[in-house]
Amino acid sequence: MNEKTQKRHIGLKASQNISNIIVYVILTVMAVIWLIPFICIVLQSFRVENTWPVGYVAPKTWGFDNYIALWNSDFKRWYANTFIIALIVAVIQTIIVLCMSYTLSRFRFKSRAGLMRLMLILGMFPGMLSMIILYRVLKDLGLTQANAVPGLILVYVASSGMGYYVSKGFFDTLPKSLDEAARIDGATRAQVLTKIILPLAKPIVIYTILTAFMGPWGDFVFARYISFGTSSGMNVAVGMWNWLTPDMINQRYTMFCAGGVIVAIPVALLFMFLQKYYVEGVTGGAVKG
Repeated sequence: MNEKTQKRHIGLKASQNISNIIVYVILTVMAVIWLIPFICIVLQSFRVENTWPVGYVAPKTWGFDNYIALWNSDFKRWYANTFIIALIVAVIQTIIVLCMSYTLSRFRFKSRAGLMRLMLILGMFPGMLSMIILYRVLKDLGLTQANAVPGLILVYVASSGMGYYVSKGFFDTLPKSLDEAARIDGATRAQVLTKIILPLAKPIVIYTILTAFMGPWGDFVFARYISFGTSSGMNVAVGMWNWLTPDMINQRYTMFCAGGVIVAIPVALLFMFLQKYYVEGVTGGAVKG
């Protein structure tokens, strides 16, 4: 390597290092900005000198009083309702989505393309448009207010099959020869899906479970619409929202912060341990549809 080439190589390497430093600095600043609100909430959740909003972040007196107060409030019921809803929806919705995705990926039948276009078009309409009629139906069935938990499960699960897009794209990347070989060996369609395809599709299965769990876990708008008036039927978002009214915020602000920390823990842990599969599921399902 002559001197000129060596200098060029050193210059390119220095330029690349500078670019990497700039990118890391920008990402670090963005991460700090993103984390500041959460850090403030965590710090406020340990503040025990008073319970109302204050103009400082770091508590003067630290303690677990707010978390103890949560345990002695209706928060336990709200948290349990939210967990039950999210867990049941995650299981049922995952089964429906994977079956629908596998069917649309592997089978060719009349009106298949029309069905996919119809679901795509229907998915473009915001769910807010159906809230009034859904409330009317659930009210007639007695699935509002105190009985809002089964009502919310029913609504969250009802249109699960329309979320097939990403999962179908992932199944399309798996060779159909696997299905054909298993069918020749005598496997049924159900056995092909459960014993051949799903073990190879672990990333998309985990992605589907995560998205199905997160929807009900963080829902507020529709839950607020049907689970009002009775504490026993509220999810955690609606219940904690009631603490922010002008009459209660001065007594429940620090409890609200503690509740926010507890609500964030399950989703944060899921993403920490399953992030690899989540990313693989998104990228794999986006290849083709």
